[in-house]
Amino acid sequence: MYVVLVAFLVHWYLSLFCQTFFLHRYSAHKMFTMNKFWERFFYFLTYISQGSSYLSPRAYAILHRMHHAFSDTERDPHSPHHTKNVFTMMWSTKEIYNAVLSRKREVEHRFERNYPEWNLIEKLGDSWVSRIGWGLLYSAFYILAYIYLDMHWAFFFLLPIHFLMGPIHGAIVNWSGHKYGYQNFDNQDESKNSLVFDFLMLGELFQNNHHKRPNSINFGQKWFEFDPTYPVIKLLAKLKIIKVRKKH
Repeated sequence: MYVVLVAFLVHWYLSLFCQTFFLHRYSAHKMFTMNKFWERFFYFLTYISQGSSYLSPRAYAILHRMHHAFSDTERDPHSPHHTKNVFTMMWSTKEIYNAVLSRKREVEHRFERNYPEWNLIEKLGDSWVSRIGWGLLYSAFYILAYIYLDMHWAFFFLLPIHFLMGPIHGAIVNWSGHKYGYQNFDNQDESKNSLVFDFLMLGELFQNNHHKRPNSINFGQKWFEFDPTYPVIKLLAKLKIIKVRKKH
């Protein structure tokens, strides 16, 4: 049982770290720079960690920039205030994401710029062969754990979360971060800070702070707010793996 829980938590937090560090803070905002080797490393790590729910850095960056530009308006690609529930919000976001990914939707130049690309991983990650393959791998692990590790059958209900890990993370952030919590700043939108120590989403639930200072590497702003990804970024900067922009 403990092996399954550890595996689930590792998948949850590794995928989440790649989303907030590489897709969000690097791809969408360019809060720091890195050389081509490390960019490819984190690109591949994002594919490995997200697996069946892989999200394109290009499409993610474009949608996120649109989200900042049109926050909580009808043009926001994932606002909880223009959908009936979290599932309709996820579906609407998926349709916009697919249109941007396939380049069937025209994108304003200010959003379509300066993001990492690696066609090999893009094609692999977005292929159904890859998505189904990862899904089978997750399922095989749970079946083996059920047979050999005396796992309770109820743990199989975790499988859908593995399958849709990336979109689930996005849904939690965009739904909770724009509906529940408190505001430090008046950003002319509905962004909220949902937690003071964001252990659940590694800093992503400081949405109100982030919308006020979108290029700050530290999503926590008050002394009592802790963004767990911030010290990791500082460590990577000290190790010369990344270089933080001087003005953030």
